Amino acid sequence: MKWEQLSKLGCELPEVVEDIWFRTPSLKVRGKGFVRLKEDGQSVVFVLESVDEQEFLIEAQPEIYFITDHYRGYAMVQARLAKLRVPEGRLRLERAWRLKAPLKLVKELDTSRGAPPAGRAK
Repeated sequence: MKWEQLSKLGCELPEVVEDIWFRTPSLKVRGKGFVRLKEDGQSVVFVLESVDEQEFLIEAQPEIYFITDHYRGYAMVQARLAKLRVPEGRLRLERAWRLKAPLKLVKELDTSRGAPPAGRAK
């Protein structure tokens, strides 16, 4: 996957805009960043709910997910774009979006999908 494809997937979510975050392309919802392209152009950083989730992803799918020392202890994970596939990219984007989007916007998305309001990702 390339950043352009991931960005297009992310822009399918409500009120997502392309912007700059830490001097690199990113996606934001109402001014809050939830994924950004790393300076190397080969990986991205997703916002997560917890460090436990970070550890789980790295252990379960080390070919995709990793961190550098900079992200140790923070609820974020890096993903290799070349290994990221559309279903996994969509999942990570939506989970990160749910953490940053206002609760009202999350509920609107759930309602539009006919799903009972789930709130933020757990």
